[in-house]
Amino acid sequence: MYRPSSLSQLQALVAHAWAPDGVRVLGAGHSFNDLASSPGIQVSLAGLPPEVSVDSDARRARVAAGLTYAELAGRLDEAGFALRNLASLPHITVAGAGATGTHGSGAANQNLAAAVSGLRMVTADGAVADLCRGEDGFEGAVVHLGALGAVVSLILELVPSFDISQRVYENLPLAALDDHFADLMTSGYSVSLFTDWRAPRLTQVWIKQPQGPPITNEPWFTATPAPAQRHPVPGGSPEACTEQLGVPGRWYDRLPHFRAEARLSVGDELQSEYLLPVALAVPAVHALDRIRDHLAPVLRICEIRVVAADQLWLSPSYRQDSVAFHFTWFRDFARVLPVVALIERQLAPFAPRPHWGKVFTTPQETLRDQYERLPDFLRLMDRYDPAGKFRNAYTARNLGR
Repeated sequence: MYRPSSLSQLQALVAHAWAPDGVRVLGAGHSFNDLASSPGIQVSLAGLPPEVSVDSDARRARVAAGLTYAELAGRLDEAGFALRNLASLPHITVAGAGATGTHGSGAANQNLAAAVSGLRMVTADGAVADLCRGEDGFEGAVVHLGALGAVVSLILELVPSFDISQRVYENLPLAALDDHFADLMTSGYSVSLFTDWRAPRLTQVWIKQPQGPPITNEPWFTATPAPAQRHPVPGGSPEACTEQLGVPGRWYDRLPHFRAEARLSVGDELQSEYLLPVALAVPAVHALDRIRDHLAPVLRICEIRVVAADQLWLSPSYRQDSVAFHFTWFRDFARVLPVVALIERQLAPFAPRPHWGKVFTTPQETLRDQYERLPDFLRLMDRYDPAGKFRNAYTARNLGR
């Protein structure tokens, strides 16, 4: 395990690593499979200088890969800028989120990696490579699964800083989604639906929007406003969550569900997530509802959200507006894995793409069918890492390299 404090240290480390043992770069440790595992070297970039360099005219910022969104957001806001989207957790790293295609929520919002317009990485020979949007292979290199090199910084596109508020509603019948799923998911800047699958209803609806009341006067919207702060997981402390009840706040204090200073999971959970075409959201909800007796006993909570299409080759939202079904499980592999396999069978007609950093059993052959640019990505791997220094059991199992 290494934590270099300079670019030159990282270059020397990578250049002298033995290819058969492998080099894998760590993010915030929020992956739930063997994505970052290595029998050889693991590298944390948290010790590199925490660069945030804002170009106000271009509305872009170069940021150090090891920074978390919590560390980055305030510095962008001080310069008058924001990111268009954030994930539920501000504790994850910028590079880790990009490498796995992690996303926030919003019908008009792309995933976090889509904000990347340039990246700098150390390749297998220790050299530094700069890639920019528009260059050959760039759209394949952004969501890279750690298989091309060690990304040390990224250029992110920015928007003007903004305020937003969120409100939580409780107990909306699942049947309301049949005719009003699109209405609900476009009722705010970012919308999240939660269910524990213990009954045919949504336990909570989180609506985040810049101003004005959300759609509470529609006759089909029978959910009731939460009278106090809520945590999406039953029994969770609301103190861990960002402020609700319609109180406006800065973008980085409302778009995440959880507060940057909150102590979150301590390793007692597993997670899975599947993204599929948003047009198939309602039949997918019904398919999952038919197995809720299997889901509920091992489930903490399930979140449903949407994300806009992008052009990144290995993004789960590649060229399709997507609905995401996110499952937070109890940490019990023996009980959870059969349920994960059952979910994949139930969702198979809808061609779900699993989140790369979470628990899934989707075979390599199916992944090849779902990602038409995967052969092109494999050629990128051969170009930047011909000896396979950045590969591991995960890439062999899922990518065939």
